[in-house]
Amino acid sequence: MSKIDDILALARSRSKDWPYAGAVTPQEAFELISADNAIKLIDVRTHAERDWVGRVAIPEAQHGAVQWTIYPGGVANHEFIEELNSVVRKDQVILFLCRSGVRSRNAAKLATEHGYKHCYDILEGFEGDKDERGHRKNVNGWCKADLPWTGA
Repeated sequence: MSKIDDILALARSRSKDWPYAGAVTPQEAFELISADNAIKLIDVRTHAERDWVGRVAIPEAQHGAVQWTIYPGGVANHEFIEELNSVVRKDQVILFLCRSGVRSRNAAKLATEHGYKHCYDILEGFEGDKDERGHRKNVNGWCKADLPWTGA
């Protein structure tokens, strides 16, 4: 088995009856992206979050942004699937990322329900859980793992 197969098998083993393929850690997500140009990371945070908090720094061809909710107001993005259709194929491995791992799970579930075959949640998200002072980026997540990112 290849490294990609190993990581995806581990991700599937974490699934616990989730309605999508599985879940990867931020480090595993980065390893997958580094190993295969066809794997796509979809950031489901709002445009404002990406602009003000930061964004992953990976090749543009492997990165897409489809808001789960719209800023301001936090209203559901009713065009989510249509927008997703414009940036990924249904047979691609898709890694969904949000701030802390909640919206990305919902996005992976909805995408799976619409025929996407290989949807994975990125555990911990971009900023991770809050620390004892209520701050993010200090406990876990993409930023804490010191993976490539730019911005605020």
